[in-house]
Amino acid sequence: MLANIKDISRPTAVRFVVLLGLVSLFADATYEGARSITGPFLAVLGASGAAVGIVAGLGELLGYGLRLVSGLISDRTRQYWAITIAGYAINLFVVPLMALAGRWEVAAMLMMAERIGKAIRTPARDAMLSHATEATGRGWGFGLHEAMDQIGAVAGPLIVAGVLFARGDYRSAFAFLAIPAVLAVSTLLLARFLYPRPRELEIAQPQLAPQGLPRVYWLYLAGAALVAAGFADFPLIAFHFEKNAVAPQGAIPILYAIAMGVDAVAALVFGRLFDRIGLVILAAVTGLSALFAPLVFLGSLPLAVAGMALWGVGMGAQESILRAAVAGMTHADRRGTAYGIFNTGYGVAWFLGSALMGVLYDISLPALIAFSVVVQLAAVWVFLRVGREAQTSLRAS
Repeated sequence: MLANIKDISRPTAVRFVVLLGLVSLFADATYEGARSITGPFLAVLGASGAAVGIVAGLGELLGYGLRLVSGLISDRTRQYWAITIAGYAINLFVVPLMALAGRWEVAAMLMMAERIGKAIRTPARDAMLSHATEATGRGWGFGLHEAMDQIGAVAGPLIVAGVLFARGDYRSAFAFLAIPAVLAVSTLLLARFLYPRPRELEIAQPQLAPQGLPRVYWLYLAGAALVAAGFADFPLIAFHFEKNAVAPQGAIPILYAIAMGVDAVAALVFGRLFDRIGLVILAAVTGLSALFAPLVFLGSLPLAVAGMALWGVGMGAQESILRAAVAGMTHADRRGTAYGIFNTGYGVAWFLGSALMGVLYDISLPALIAFSVVVQLAAVWVFLRVGREAQTSLRAS
């Protein structure tokens, strides 16, 4: 009987994943379109390389660190939809306000506000999404969501590139992004109407204790933190492209779009492989994507394109496999908290790594590259170490 229930619930679960995927598609078109030009925009407003690195890192720190609070509140109040909707509204509607920024400090504050909005909504959204992925397969479900997410992440920078080619003005590009922002929130409200209780999509509950988080979760978090610390944020990469004329101004968003397209494909492929072979695939992908740094920071335009493709591979794995594994390691009643803690640790590491790489950029590019590669390779060792221990929990879920 349970198998028949699962068969019936799978199409419903897939529809829920697709609907949230559409929300992410429009949302990513908004804020990833903006992020594709925030580095150069800050440079035009007079920011230094160190400032760009610190602003990008601090934004990620807020965007991940505040998820601890959001995750705890969502688990305690069970108001997953209300928290998700509020977060998306902040996350998206500050983007068009970038068009009004006259100083780089103001633009930086808006960039951080956008990350805060994402922090508010992500743990609750991922907790709801995790219920549906029990029926679809953790890796495939999160991979499908990430692939749709990245369609928007490709479209956003391309929209921005089109506005730049037509108008040659960053401010017009930011203002235009109000359109996908409205579409995202409208679709989210529709999802809330159609699926008011996503928890019911998770038929078989994982056999895990609802209190506390397992040891493998904390080891896994350590590996994810190393990945975050060594993964250069795109605003710094775009700043490098602008400063060194690696690519024309209007082509920088296209390079970001290439990375996002690779991200979408990688999320689907590696998500499916994760369901089959577990965390070993994350170790392999992390080792491969670690090679992006020398290509983007030392290469010509063709090598920079290859480097951005590898950067996209790494992002695809991080946005699909990292989230999927957390769901399999934790009880449903603790999942908002688990995602909040995980993202806090990830975000702190991202901030420290981004800030350091921003400083290293102004001092020595070879030192920046060495730091990025070595730290990510250390993460490979950690993932291999925890893979066997995690495998039992992942397959059981």
